Amino acid sequence: MRMLSILICLCLFFSCKKDDQRYLVVSKVKSASKLATTETIIDKVVLGTQEKKLLGIIKVNKAFFAANTQAIIKSGIDLSFLKEEDIVIEGKRITINFPHVQVLDFSYPFSTYKIDSTITKNKFLNQIDILDHERFYMMAELDIRNNLKYTGIREATETKTRLLMEGLLKNLGYEEIYITFKEGELIQEVAFDYQIEE
Repeated sequence: MRMLSILICLCLFFSCKKDDQRYLVVSKVKSASKLATTETIIDKVVLGTQEKKLLGIIKVNKAFFAANTQAIIKSGIDLSFLKEEDIVIEGKRITINFPHVQVLDFSYPFSTYKIDSTITKNKFLNQIDILDHERFYMMAELDIRNNLKYTGIREATETKTRLLMEGLLKNLGYEEIYITFKEGELIQEVAFDYQIEE
């Protein structure tokens, strides 16, 4: 009977120790996660042409438009999606399957919108007005959003996260470290269906 009690106590001790290790890892990873975010600045040249027809038949001269803009993207991992089964600890070996990299903040400030007067040309009976500016600006923002997956932001953020977390976990005493990332959408793509009545 006494032997059984000792075995139960040992099992509870090692179980508690493993839970303590997991808690320590999770708390350290969560505190370091903000350091693993990546900020990317994308310069975008907005180009547009507008062609109007007189009486719906006769083509009027083309008007040209150009502006320089800038988008600021912060990407990282949302650790609220980290689950207990995503962390496996076996002695000095640890495996973590992180949530997928996603855009945490997307900023496309209008203050960076600078019209290039060397290219922008209004023509007789064909003026680019404020609604046209809004349409070009929205199209440029959607173009940036829908093409982020091709920019290498995901890979850069994964590399930065992996290096930071490997250093942190080595300091916690782990010798074998395996870090993977789940699949998921970087940013939700948006369809463009903005119409301006002529």
